[in-house]
Amino acid sequence: MSTKSAGWSWMEFNFFIILILLNVSVLSHADADATLPAEVYWKSVFPHTPIPKALKHLLLPPPPQPPPPAGGNKNLLFDTMKLDDSDNDGDYGNADPSRGFGRGNISPTNKTIYFFENDLHPGKKMKLEEFGKARNGTRFLSRRVAETIPFSSDKFPGILNLFSLKPESKEAKVMNRTLANCERPAIEGEDKCCATSLESFVDFSVSKFGRNIQVLSSEVETETENQEFSIGNKGMKMMGEKEIVCHKMKYPYAVFLCHSLDKTAVYKVPLVGKDGTKAKALAVCHKDTSAWNPNHMAFRVLKVKPGTVPICHFLMRDNLVWVPN
Repeated sequence: MSTKSAGWSWMEFNFFIILILLNVSVLSHADADATLPAEVYWKSVFPHTPIPKALKHLLLPPPPQPPPPAGGNKNLLFDTMKLDDSDNDGDYGNADPSRGFGRGNISPTNKTIYFFENDLHPGKKMKLEEFGKARNGTRFLSRRVAETIPFSSDKFPGILNLFSLKPESKEAKVMNRTLANCERPAIEGEDKCCATSLESFVDFSVSKFGRNIQVLSSEVETETENQEFSIGNKGMKMMGEKEIVCHKMKYPYAVFLCHSLDKTAVYKVPLVGKDGTKAKALAVCHKDTSAWNPNHMAFRVLKVKPGTVPICHFLMRDNLVWVPN
């Protein structure tokens, strides 16, 4: 039976095939006792270290989604991807030190985006708009599946066709920004790559630091709409001055832009919300910003020039950090 006679368009058929590809690697291991191929790979690299909860979560199938309303978006791949059509895309340049921002892109001053290293002290109040709630629920594909799907801007028309998307759609704009960020040249003192599977996520980090490393993630006691936090009195710890920060990008499946910037310190910071919620957040402080774009959001917000003072920011909940043990 042809797709046409079955009442499907060719684009809908493509989407059906890709949906099967995206889920086959996890649905075939739906039994809680089964071991996913990515977990086997993790154990082969780190035989004495259990896979961290934050990473294992990225291997599980997404929770069931309710059917779309009549006439709504049929592309269920995007249900766990928080879409934002704004130019800032939610991270205000954290993943791209080469990016410049025009005056119209300056964020409101009533929330904490960038701050100085000497602000990391007990009692300091922070307004963290996105920290208290989960942001991006997409999962990793297996390496086998990820490598069958094009991932480059020069193949973007084919990618859109594969996912049954129109070029003017919000999803297409978000995906195009992710590809552009993955393909941008590294600045001086930066190593970077985009990982589309847990295997490639591990490989890049091991190539930089070897196998004696650990993954750090932010932790929140409970999901909360609260945005107002204070730094707690105990528990702040500098985790190291060698790091690979992995920013979770917006894409139909999990993609992390992982980069290492020279002279960057990672802190684990205890936070207490105005509503009593406790959290352990990851903050990074860049001590040498001389190679950054002088029109980067950080300089506009803090009113300083590149290379003059350390600049810090908290990481989004879904970002991860590798550091040597």
